[in-house]
Amino acid sequence: MDQSPFPHAARHGGGWREWLGLAARNETPAADAADGPSGNPTPRDLTPREVWLPAKRRLMAQVADFLMDHDLEILPFTLAVAYDCVTGGSPRLAQRILERTEKGLPITLKWLEEANSGQARDATAEAVASLVGQLEDNLSDLGRTMAGVRDANGTYSVALQDHVADLERAGAAPGGTVPAADLIARLTRLTGRMLDHTRKVEADLAGSQERIGALQAGLDEARRMANQDHLTGLPNRRAFDQLLDRELREAKLNGDSLCVAFCDIDNFKRINDSHGHPAGDRVIRHVADTLGRIADARCHVARHGGEEFAVLLRGASLAESWARLEAAREEISQKRLINRTNDTPFGRITFSGGIADALVYRSKSAALKAADDALYAAKEAGRNRIVIAGEPPPPLREAA
Repeated sequence: MDQSPFPHAARHGGGWREWLGLAARNETPAADAADGPSGNPTPRDLTPREVWLPAKRRLMAQVADFLMDHDLEILPFTLAVAYDCVTGGSPRLAQRILERTEKGLPITLKWLEEANSGQARDATAEAVASLVGQLEDNLSDLGRTMAGVRDANGTYSVALQDHVADLERAGAAPGGTVPAADLIARLTRLTGRMLDHTRKVEADLAGSQERIGALQAGLDEARRMANQDHLTGLPNRRAFDQLLDRELREAKLNGDSLCVAFCDIDNFKRINDSHGHPAGDRVIRHVADTLGRIADARCHVARHGGEEFAVLLRGASLAESWARLEAAREEISQKRLINRTNDTPFGRITFSGGIADALVYRSKSAALKAADDALYAAKEAGRNRIVIAGEPPPPLREAA
């Protein structure tokens, strides 16, 4: 049994590779034309280009084989997955792909996203844990440095006080010129040692501060990645939950209004079934881009999962919040999208939404349920509309 997640290379001829400039050929560069005494070619040293170019061709061919074997669209995401599997950058994912293909199951874009998302969460968690550990170590080093500063300052202060007292006694005693000069010399040496130690401590502190700053930046980036949806670039569900907690606190503290909404692409399964998951992903990104344009410092849009989005609007009334979502809904419903891979129309793309005033409910979960129930009511009423929790669904306004 072929133990590679990209067995295509062992089966295919070189026709398409040749067209791409990747055709199998003698990878070892020819020797110089000059013949030696025996008439055989004289060997020569390979140039750096002659060394790495064949390896690069093989790598590109393996990446292409991976995509062709699994009938995957050429996207930045699939290229990155193929590259990681080929080069061993994601051994865990490569193993999962192998196990799945051995069961006769397809490697689809949706499956890769789910598998890669889980792996990304694990990797991010490991990265955060590692960065936190390093940060703690550097903070401990900084603490020890500061403790050393306090101990050294205490020691120098005691010694300095003793020398000052001796200097005062010597100055008061008759004929104390020589002892006083000796004490001044000792005091000068002590001061010099103290200055040298201070410079070393300053250098140590600056180094610790620089390392902590770099680690903090890495920690911030890891946290950002953990809170971002890789398909749309929007905050993910984890980030939305944190945003909701924060916005609830600030809204109550400042006396602001706060609305929460759920939006869901209508008939999304039909899109996936008819056009495939890559096309479905493009539709998700299109809706995400449209909803993302209403976001600002007091309006947050997140991908809640699958084809569903969550929206938080602070400082806007329920009617104003409804109007902003309604404008986004209408903008999307008026466009007619085409599947670029085969020039097939998607048909009309719409989404439904449910919105609730988050502050009129006893708890956060009750507010979320109210918005979700309103979304369900919008679906039941025929889709392609925004419903306010507790109110009857509005009639559908057809686009002109």
